[in-house]
Order: sequence, then C-alpha cells, then structure tokens
Amino acid sequence: MPLRITTWNVNGIRNPFGYQPWREHRSFAAMFDLLEADIVVMQELKIQRKDLRDDMVLVPGWDCFFSLPKHKKGYSGVAVYTRQSVCAPIRAEEGILGVLCPPGSSTPYCKLPPGQSIGGYPSQHQLTSIGVDPAALDAEGRCVIVEFPAFVLFGVYSPANSNGLRDDFRLGFLSALDTRIRNLDESGKQVILTGDLNVSREAIDSANAEDSMRKEGLTNADYISTPNRRLFNQLLAGGQVIAPRDEGREEPVLWDTCRELHPGRKGMYTHWEQKINARPGNFGSRIDYVLCSIVMKDWICEADIQEGLMGSDHCPVFAIFKDKVGLNGREFDLLDMMNPQGMFEGGARKRPYSAKDVLAFSGRAMPEFDKRRSIKDMFAQKSSSLAKSTSAASNLEEPRGSNHTKAPERAADPSQSKRKRTSDTGAASKAPTKGQKTLKSFFRPSESPSVHNEPPALPKSPEPFPKPHKASQESTSPRTTAHRDVAAGPSHLSKELSSTAGYDRPAAFVDPIASKESWSKLFSRPNPPRCEGHNEPCVDYKTRKSGFNCGRTFWMCPRPLGPSGNKETNSEWRCHTFIWASDWMGKESE
Repeated sequence: MPLRITTWNVNGIRNPFGYQPWREHRSFAAMFDLLEADIVVMQELKIQRKDLRDDMVLVPGWDCFFSLPKHKKGYSGVAVYTRQSVCAPIRAEEGILGVLCPPGSSTPYCKLPPGQSIGGYPSQHQLTSIGVDPAALDAEGRCVIVEFPAFVLFGVYSPANSNGLRDDFRLGFLSALDTRIRNLDESGKQVILTGDLNVSREAIDSANAEDSMRKEGLTNADYISTPNRRLFNQLLAGGQVIAPRDEGREEPVLWDTCRELHPGRKGMYTHWEQKINARPGNFGSRIDYVLCSIVMKDWICEADIQEGLMGSDHCPVFAIFKDKVGLNGREFDLLDMMNPQGMFEGGARKRPYSAKDVLAFSGRAMPEFDKRRSIKDMFAQKSSSLAKSTSAASNLEEPRGSNHTKAPERAADPSQSKRKRTSDTGAASKAPTKGQKTLKSFFRPSESPSVHNEPPALPKSPEPFPKPHKASQESTSPRTTAHRDVAAGPSHLSKELSSTAGYDRPAAFVDPIASKESWSKLFSRPNPPRCEGHNEPCVDYKTRKSGFNCGRTFWMCPRPLGPSGNKETNSEWRCHTFIWASDWMGKESE
C-alpha cells in the first residue's frame, strides 16, 4: 500500500464541512478517508487551544500534532495528522528554530540531547543573519516538524504578503526555514517540506504574473529575483536563479514533486482570491507544495493538485510514494522506514500501535485530552458494569431486597395512582399544600369561587404603569358621564355631548401594509444596476486599499474573472462594468 501525503490550507479547521463532499459525514476521519491520505498537513486552522474539541484531536486511528499561535487569537495554526496503521513518528516538535520547549519541560528543543531532538538547529551566527527574533518567529503557530526514520516532515504556513507591512518577517521566516532544512540535509537526513509557502516560484505559477510585470515594468529576471522568490528558487532543484548564488546556498536541496512530474502544465494553481471570485475562471497561483529531498525523487510515483475539491480558497496537493524505495544502494519497504524499529518488518506489521508510541507533543497527550475515552468505549464499559451490578443485586440479602421492591410495586399500577391523583385534585385546590408543587400545577388555571354569578371585575392597572387620561376615561363610558351631568343643566349636557361627539368619529385610517412598504423603501438598499455585457444585476464591493477612495462602495459585473485576469467584452467572463455607488442614485435598473 503506497504512502500518500496531502497538504491543504483549510482557511479554518471546520471550514471544509460547509461544502460537499465533507458536509455529508462532518468528521475528520471521513475527510481523511476521502482524501485517501496517510499524512495530512493542514494550515491556517484559525483556532485556539481552548477551542480544540474531541473530534479534532481524538480522531479514531489517527495521531495529531498542533502548533497554534501563542499570542494572537484565531490566527494561523498548523496541524499534522498521521494514520496509525501506516506510520508512527519517532520525534515531533513545534517551530522552526527549536527555541520553544517540549510539553512539561523547561529545556528548549535545541538544547535537548541529540537522541531526544530532531537536530539541524541554526547556529548563533545563522540566527543573527536571519534578522528576526527567534521566539517571536516560532510563537506564531506556523510550523510542525515530525520525524520518521525515513525523513523529517515540515508542515509549514508561511506568512503572506501583507501589503509590504511584514516583508522583513516574511523573508526572515523563509530564511530560517532554508537554514534548518540545509542543516538537516548536511547531517544526512532526508526532508519533506509541505504546506502553504505563500510564494510562487516562476511566472508559470501565477496567472497574474505577466500583467504584474507589465504594470511594474519588470523583466522575467526581475520577477524571479524578488527576495522571497530568489531565496525559494535557490532551495529547489531547477529553480531559476540569477547568478551568483547566495553564500551558503550554492546547491539546491529540495525537489518540486508537482512541477517536476508536470513540467509544462499551465494553470496548475492551488489558491484563488475569493474576493474577486477567481476560482471558476482559474485565475490563481501555485503557492502550496509537497517538496522532497533530491535523493528521494525516485521515491515519488505520483503528485498532483486536487482543484475540484472545495472547502477553502486553496485546494489540496498530494504526493504518493512507492511501496519499495532505494537509499544508499539498498532497497527498503517504505513501511519499515515509516515506523519505529520492530513495528514493521518486510512491509508486514509485527506489533500494534500502542500508547507507548504516543509522543509528548501529540495532541492525544495534552492534559485536557489525555486518558480520555471514545464514546464507544464509554458505552461498552457502562453496559458491562450494568450487567455486573444486576448480577450482584440478585444476591443481596432479603431485608435489603424488600426495601427495593416497594418502589416497583407502586409503579406497577399507574392507572390506580392516576385515579388517586385525579380524585385528590379538588381537595388540593381547596387547601394549600406544603412542599414542592407538581409540574401539572403550573399549567392548571386558578379557580376562584363565583359570587351571585356576577361578571368579574376588570383588573386594575398595576401601579408602575401611568393611569389613563381623563379624556380617555370619559370616552370609554359616555353613558355614565351623560347621566352624571344631567343635573348640572342642559347647557352643561350640550357642552359635554359636543365634547364627546368627536370621539365617535372614526380617526383617519392608516394602512399598515402601505406604511411598512414606505419604511422598507426608505431603509432598503437600492436596486443594483445591470452590467453592460450580460444585463445581469451587479454585485457591490468596498475599496479596502488605502488612499482617497478607501471605504467607497462600487458595483461590478457579477460574473467571475476570466483566465486572462482582465475584464472581457462579449464573453462568458466578467465585463468592463464599473459604477461607483455614489453615482448610482438608487433608480430602478433597466
């Protein structure tokens, strides 16, 4: 059975479950089975540790490792899931530089003895050249490193281009990653780098590359020589680098599985901008990778993207390994190299995965999840304990048994108890009862004795509410008022009748439906204009870019952007319609 590694930026750990086919089962085990993956690397989890749930951590048959941001909430986050029936890590740690501490320890990873650490940590000179605070870099929840006997796996979420605000941090992150990988390679370990690296290596990997170069007046040499792209290409075999190469990066280390197996394929994108609905027209970029050490390139039998799987603004990327691999002139069963020594021999399992194989950094070893049981085990134990208690109860002594048999006898004849409660209802209503009321009493209407069958008096208004005005009192009882004022003389009667006559005339009728419609028109959004190319209702957007127009709203064609990335005429893609919301007066669209 070949090994399959999948990387996916999920844009929120629960985000995929809102889409097909994930919403049908809504479990991570089912998701991983549909992906047919044995190692799943997720990025941009956007979750805090306190919000982790059992279904995220205690996935049946899977182990997991999380790196979550230490300070910023709901931000970044990386997880690596490993299928226990196929592979078992021998070491795992959080962060690139090794400055964080393992769970339950005050010693950083980089200070642990060689047998307890993965190795390849940057020297003090290398840390200085990176130019970023190591503690701040590793505290953002952007890297999980898992080691198997065959290779060291990096699960990475690289910082994105935030309009130039974090260029130094972004370059420092890639530099730290490059340094650690090269150090491991020099120590003789194989490396696999997976994740969202947020950098496209060449113009073929971005639909916007040519247009961007034309607008900024860049040549292809300028494009591939931007700091992040140049550093990344020096790490890759076949990467385009304008000589001379940087010191310490004279030789490439990693092999791009997807590009090397599909060298001339265009449109092999893994990310699409949601704000412009770029996915239907495949106007995207390739920034998600599965990279391996150059000596491992013959281990790979297939690698590709899965652009048809929805659930995020990224798509999954996978690589499949052969069952038997060659290393240093020898052939090995890959399963033997993906597990601790003695667990597999000749590709056959010799001992099962057990609790002693769970690493300290595993999600299952977290205090809030340690020694937890699955629901299936809980019910199994409950049923067995229930059977034991039943058998034990049959052997109880007679006096204790007689006490326990009284309750079933009372419950054996529910009709009798029901009749008794019914007969006692009248007595209960006449005399107040002590103790707790029954549930039925809350729904029973209160009974009050009638006196000479007189109609009940109107309830008095409670004291907190204002009393009605005198005019309203007189209008509600005109007969009483007229009868009271007869003795006052005809003049008073005529004045009173004339004053009360106005209340007999109906007030001006106000149609509630018309009133609601008028208010709805006042507060409802204006009808959208129709685009010129397709005569379809436009969609509104808001300007986020800083400047004079920041915050302004505008209307555009509702169709997605085409593969060219430009607005087109007489085509199925987005047309040239652009209208400022302030210029659209809310008139009916024609």
